[in-house]
Amino acid sequence: MLLVVDIILPVFGIVILGFGAAKAGWFDDAATRGLSLFVFNFAIPIMLFRSIATTELPAVIEWGFVVSYYLGVFGLYTLNLLVARYLYGRRGDEAAIFGFGSGMSNTVLLGLSVILQAYGDRAALPALMIIAINAPLIFPVVTVSIETARGSGAGLRAVVRASIIGLVRNPIILGLAGGIAFNLLAIPIPGPVDGVAQLLSGAALPCALFAMGASLSQFRLAGQIPQAMATVFLKLVAHPLIVFCLTRYVFGLDALWVGVATLMAAMPTGINVYLFAQRYQICIGSAATTILASTGFSMVTISIVLYTLDALGIR
Repeated sequence: MLLVVDIILPVFGIVILGFGAAKAGWFDDAATRGLSLFVFNFAIPIMLFRSIATTELPAVIEWGFVVSYYLGVFGLYTLNLLVARYLYGRRGDEAAIFGFGSGMSNTVLLGLSVILQAYGDRAALPALMIIAINAPLIFPVVTVSIETARGSGAGLRAVVRASIIGLVRNPIILGLAGGIAFNLLAIPIPGPVDGVAQLLSGAALPCALFAMGASLSQFRLAGQIPQAMATVFLKLVAHPLIVFCLTRYVFGLDALWVGVATLMAAMPTGINVYLFAQRYQICIGSAATTILASTGFSMVTISIVLYTLDALGIR
């Protein structure tokens, strides 16, 4: 239990500090936006670039790790989309937002912090594998689902093109791509450049957690709360359980890979769900409720997951 406390309290302590500072008016909206831009455009991309550029890549990719995680993601996406569509009577585009909420983890701001705190630098590679393909896999599916449900005249080709352009312009994707290129080509990072990257890397996670807490202070419980809470249950309970069973009992992966996949699946709903809801002006209140509630409850559920993994010898 002490291990769980040592991991959870530092991570969520910074989130709570950011939330409280914003609520008290000590950190206003402009400051939150500025810090978020620093985190997403500079600190996190550079940290990911340096991490993957200097990490020894495995000779064989653990495809069971990737398959396990994304079977959970898309299985729950489909399940919750169908539940929202046919049980709650939501329109197709609205149902896609609920499906998105049950499968999209907060991988960068919270997931990476918890995983590195729990397993150290050796967990960087499997965590980065998920982060690297998360947006390229999920965002086009959600975009196509919404656009198709709306019967927009844009066409599949235009939707795919817009998704690709968005990914190419994403600083986090660029940081990962640059790190992979440096690694595969065996290009060393020049000393002064590495020094700058190391300093920024040290600031990335604490700033990201503080910015996340400050951003959450702007959310309110709204929309269809019972349906949002059902999405929270799928995200925090069903997702890690599915991924754990697949990685441990179906693919028989090593303990580190099981732990990283399960912990990443246990993360609360990512803020991108709210951004999609805002972009399409659908289910904004429900998306905010899902993110706020899942983040709050995840303090308990992540602690349970960590304790269970440790009890099973998955360290």
